[in-house]
Amino acid sequence: MESQGARTLTIREEENQQKKSKPRDSAGLWLGGIAFTVVIAAIGFVLAKVPGFDHVGPLACAIVIAIIYRQFFGYPEAIRSGIQFSAKRFLRFAIILYGLKLNIDVVFHQGLSLLARDVGVIAFAILTTVWLGKLLKAESALSLLLGVGTGVCGAAAIAAVSPIVKADDEDTAIGAGIIALVGTIFSLAYTIIRPFLHVSAIHYGIWSGISLHEIAHVALAGAPAGPDALAISLLAKLGRVLLLVPLCFILMYWMKRKNSGNTGDTKIEFPWFLIGFMLMSLFGSYCLGKSIHVSQGFMNGVSNLTTFILTSAMVGLGLNVSLKDLRTKALRPLIAMLITSVVLSVGAFFIA
Repeated sequence: MESQGARTLTIREEENQQKKSKPRDSAGLWLGGIAFTVVIAAIGFVLAKVPGFDHVGPLACAIVIAIIYRQFFGYPEAIRSGIQFSAKRFLRFAIILYGLKLNIDVVFHQGLSLLARDVGVIAFAILTTVWLGKLLKAESALSLLLGVGTGVCGAAAIAAVSPIVKADDEDTAIGAGIIALVGTIFSLAYTIIRPFLHVSAIHYGIWSGISLHEIAHVALAGAPAGPDALAISLLAKLGRVLLLVPLCFILMYWMKRKNSGNTGDTKIEFPWFLIGFMLMSLFGSYCLGKSIHVSQGFMNGVSNLTTFILTSAMVGLGLNVSLKDLRTKALRPLIAMLITSVVLSVGAFFIA
């Protein structure tokens, strides 16, 4: 009896020990998943400094690394919770910090004439990409994401609207990767053809700002034309970033109308991170540099941190991408987006 009682006591002690260690193991695996995405993001940043990759950017490099890892080693299931945390929470935090790049005061006081053109560019990019996607029988969700990324501000816009339109993680990662790569190609093409265009620096700057995909692409294309071209190109681009907020509300309304006849779940999650995005924009526009003085080095550091956090999030999304699905899902939306980008670029040149 004593032996059986002792054995029972030992089993209970082992069970209690397992219960105590399980939360620790879960916390360790959760942190391991976050660390995994951060390490690959860091590798992407290092790779982006290598000649040949320096124009591609860390975001695209990190997504490609994550996709390659998935194909060779599979999804790291043991640390899934941490990876998903990076993919979801880091993504929203990065968008909130992204608001510091938007100077609302400058847009309203100097860029109102550009804002009207920005509205036209966004509407054209989204509607044309979606329409071409339907003609090509492309994946509708991915076509919409690429249209938004082309029209507004690249990967950040895709990340912002994906929960609203209920896009899956794979489509979000594919869309962000395509935007980063195609936008880089276009911005390099702009710098090559600029000397042959015979237009003023202001005209070239406006053209770059209203037609290129991401802020980094606009900066890359605008800088060789001089400070005036760079300033006006970034101003035009900031107007498109500002329009991300009303676009999200329009998409929320559209999704509710679209799902109103369905018997399933029609609830659309409110993108609360947009509130943070706007608050950070207001803070950066009216506090930083005025009542609160910070150095340009500090702002550059925040910008780099934002890009790093966004890149870590995209690693988490990139791990969901299957190359087999990439071949079947991405080609037709990519063709639709390329056609839209070319037509948009040509049209924007004449309205700049």
